[in-house]
Amino acid sequence: MGKTIAEKIISEHVGRDVNSGDIVVAKVDIAMVQDGTGPLAVDEFCTMGFDVLKAPNSILFIDHASPSPRKELSNAQKKLRDFSKKTGAILSDIGEGVSHQILVEKYVKPGDLVVGADSHTCTSGALGAFATGMGSTDVALAFGLGKVWLKVPASLKFVLNGKIPDGVFSKDIILHIIGLIGADGANYKVMEFEGEVIEQISQEARFTITNMAIEAGAKSGIIAPDEKTRAFLRAYGRESDYREIKSDPDAVYEKIYEIDVSNLEPAVALPHTVDNTKSISEVEGIKIDQVFIGTCTNGRLEDLRVAASILKGREKHPDVRLIVIPASKEVYLKALEEGLIKIFVESGATVLAPGCGPCVGVHQGVLGDGERVLSTQNRNFKGRMGNPKAEIFLASPATAAASAITGKITDPRKFLA
Repeated sequence: MGKTIAEKIISEHVGRDVNSGDIVVAKVDIAMVQDGTGPLAVDEFCTMGFDVLKAPNSILFIDHASPSPRKELSNAQKKLRDFSKKTGAILSDIGEGVSHQILVEKYVKPGDLVVGADSHTCTSGALGAFATGMGSTDVALAFGLGKVWLKVPASLKFVLNGKIPDGVFSKDIILHIIGLIGADGANYKVMEFEGEVIEQISQEARFTITNMAIEAGAKSGIIAPDEKTRAFLRAYGRESDYREIKSDPDAVYEKIYEIDVSNLEPAVALPHTVDNTKSISEVEGIKIDQVFIGTCTNGRLEDLRVAASILKGREKHPDVRLIVIPASKEVYLKALEEGLIKIFVESGATVLAPGCGPCVGVHQGVLGDGERVLSTQNRNFKGRMGNPKAEIFLASPATAAASAITGKITDPRKFLA
């Protein structure tokens, strides 16, 4: 019987053939925490008596409150810096960018097993890795043992075919899928994506799709590596990290979804769940107070280019606060070189240093009571951005940019024509 990509990767890291449903202890290639989950992981690492890191790459990211807005968070971040100096753990400090973007730029390879104390660790699956979020204690064990336990998940296959319509992007596609199967439609499953659409879109766009697998409850999202993956790694000086790994033709899937994207419209997720999705024509005209373009979902260079193409020569609506945050220092520098940052500033945007920013509701854009934000992030739970009396709408960078200009949710195709 053939194996899925997930079964192959986990088998390699266990040292024997495994199948979905098996409970295993597997070696890890990368274990990561961030400044929200990292202090607890450090405490647990010490409590369990570890003093040496065993994971090949043990990484601490300071990105969620970057830079820190208050002393309590500063002390938590100091704990991570001290731990890095003591153990040799890799430290990614303020200004470097969002953990998931840096992981794919610098560390993750096809075939890797990656665990992170952050639910959106599944982003790295677009490189053909098995990447999953876990609790702080599990990742502390991965730091100390170089291994984790897990149940091998079953896989769902999503075959995406058809021609992507103008004005529709990977964010719209994944929002459509989550709306279709529901927020629990892939609970503890792997969402594996293939088809004509995956072949059409860029590696950067693929990261958006796997990033949001967790919003359907998935354990991981995976896309088989191909020549676009190789080119992405080459651009970061890592072509030697490339390898081919794909599911066998006779691999067993719990369910196969075949989706034609040819007639999709831009999508918007309404408060307060990601699966509360509507087409743009159903929600156009809703007034908004803030627009946020960035995050580990849509803060990459391609996303900024799309937003800038709409904002160029135009100004944001006077009643809208527009915040733009590149996902990493590398993205920021390239955006500067291409003149994208100039376009954003001239449009009236506030451009902030690479990091998570307002996505997690700690600083840099917390909403007021009754306010609405249209954001390119991955999650719109009540209170997610710091105020349970506010509302979060999710959309693509194109829809976000168009809406920033008009002051209300707007079909981006009006500006892309």
